[in-house]
Amino acid sequence: MDCFREIEGKQAHDPLFHKMNKPSRRVFVPGPIIVGAGPSGLAVAACLQEKGFPSMVLERSSCIASLWQLKTYDRLRLHLPKQFCELPLMGFPSEFPTYPTKEQFIDYLETYARKFEIRPRFNETVSHAEYDKVIGFWRVKTVGKRFEETEYMCRWLVAATGENAEAVVPEIDGTGEFGGDIRHTSYYKTGKEFTGKKVLVVGCGNSGMEVCLDLCNHSASPSLVVRDTVHVLPREILGKSTFGLSMWLLKWLPMRLVDRFLLIVSRLMLGDTARLGLDRPEKGPLEHKNGSGKTPVLDVGTLAKIKSGDVKVCPGIKKLKRHTVEFLDGKMENFDAIIFATGYKSNVPSWLKEGDMFSEEDGFPKRPFPNGWKGECGLYAVGFTKRGLLGASMDAKRIAEDIEWCRNEEAASYDHNHRQAANCKLVYAF
Repeated sequence: MDCFREIEGKQAHDPLFHKMNKPSRRVFVPGPIIVGAGPSGLAVAACLQEKGFPSMVLERSSCIASLWQLKTYDRLRLHLPKQFCELPLMGFPSEFPTYPTKEQFIDYLETYARKFEIRPRFNETVSHAEYDKVIGFWRVKTVGKRFEETEYMCRWLVAATGENAEAVVPEIDGTGEFGGDIRHTSYYKTGKEFTGKKVLVVGCGNSGMEVCLDLCNHSASPSLVVRDTVHVLPREILGKSTFGLSMWLLKWLPMRLVDRFLLIVSRLMLGDTARLGLDRPEKGPLEHKNGSGKTPVLDVGTLAKIKSGDVKVCPGIKKLKRHTVEFLDGKMENFDAIIFATGYKSNVPSWLKEGDMFSEEDGFPKRPFPNGWKGECGLYAVGFTKRGLLGASMDAKRIAEDIEWCRNEEAASYDHNHRQAANCKLVYAF
């Protein structure tokens, strides 16, 4: 392409470029680069492919959707009905259940990648990405499996590493003294290996609740650390998805009334969760989600285990000792293992060097949904809406449409300039 030859020409006569850059393989990419081959990255690549605009997907792991394939527990299912979790341009197979299993969802994603001919470059970790104002392109540096370095250059860059790039493990005094098994849920597969053991699960989100249920089902004795307020809702109301019903009600009613409805129904179906040690936030579940990004827990059976005493609710941890946990209320108890269901965080600040679009503190776009998908100089974000796969799909469509528009505008400008140049030549000729 002419623009790439122009860039090479500028670099050839730029001594600072040669001084500041170590020799490495350099690749010019005519389309966008997408960092991350999870559901969000696949969605953008598919939307671009559908518009005839190929992209390059860079993935640090050895497979697509590595979080789902390598770092989730065996009994995991989609927490929401499949119609709210499908990616753009392809629905789930009709024979799939309302809540597909982990294996079914992975199969769906692999079929999706094949259909849209998405072939990520695996085992390439993006170590640095920065916009070069001199040449008007993004420089994306990667490190391969054998530590080989490559620098890609592209016009558009899509950050699709998402909200769950790195596990969050809290620092607790005495961790080194505990002596038992301590792991994050990203390393938990099944309760089979904890049969007959006392296990402390830290974190009362959907993962923490479900891990407790799984431990109960495998004859372990789990306790659950509840450090904050939490909304627990029934997964279904009168046979209808709670999430789907909420979305339908929001079309007709203000959020505060929908929240009030959800709380009344939850109280009737689940009882007073505060009596179980699960205090609710002051704001309703939808308003709390919008403000904090914290998703309500959709109960799949754990609450019944808490009521029966099979799962014990505990306060926060003060410190650890040898196979012993001291809680904030001063009580101490022995445990064989601790599992942190403490979630994940974005890793964007570790590799993307720009200060306008993403926050350095949490790695999320500074502008809230629905305006956080687009930055400056051809930078985009997908999978950071705190609204799951539905939010990612919405942003993927917007990104593809915007890149198509930019390409068409640049092509029109290029044609216009060439026509002007041709007209000038004719004038001079006569």
